[in-house]
Amino acid sequence: MLFNPNNPVHKLFLNEIVGATQVLNLKLANFPISQPDQIDTAFDQMRSADIDAAAVLPDDVFLFNLRPRIIARLAAAKMPSVFGFREAVEDGGLMSYGESMRGGHFRVAYFVDRIIRGATAADLPVEQPTKFELIINKKTAEALGLAIPASVLFRADEVLK
Repeated sequence: MLFNPNNPVHKLFLNEIVGATQVLNLKLANFPISQPDQIDTAFDQMRSADIDAAAVLPDDVFLFNLRPRIIARLAAAKMPSVFGFREAVEDGGLMSYGESMRGGHFRVAYFVDRIIRGATAADLPVEQPTKFELIINKKTAEALGLAIPASVLFRADEVLK
């Protein structure tokens, strides 16, 4: 698990993930990245720990901006990966499952419009995402020698080729 220890939401995610890995009898190794130079260290540690796959927690700024470097290291290690945002899959990550950032941007525009038209921010509702997308990069799967089951491809919102 690659995560940003400075992102308070990641602490909540990690607590949930630890519980899920225990139920599924999976081993979890955490690799915090709070500085760009920690990417190489994390991947060196992953290699020596014989890690099979990586998950990158969604981080709207820091890890999002580091995704090209992270994806390059994942490709070099021939490591399957899952992200929380589709842009990483468009850039060569294997798959993502998460909220639609594009949809979120439309919602932000909606709220900005409401405020510009005179609504008080305190009177606007707090919203959580309602649309989550499963995006799979078939080219990356083939490069990794992975056969994604048809049942998973069928459930995907989009399969990039």
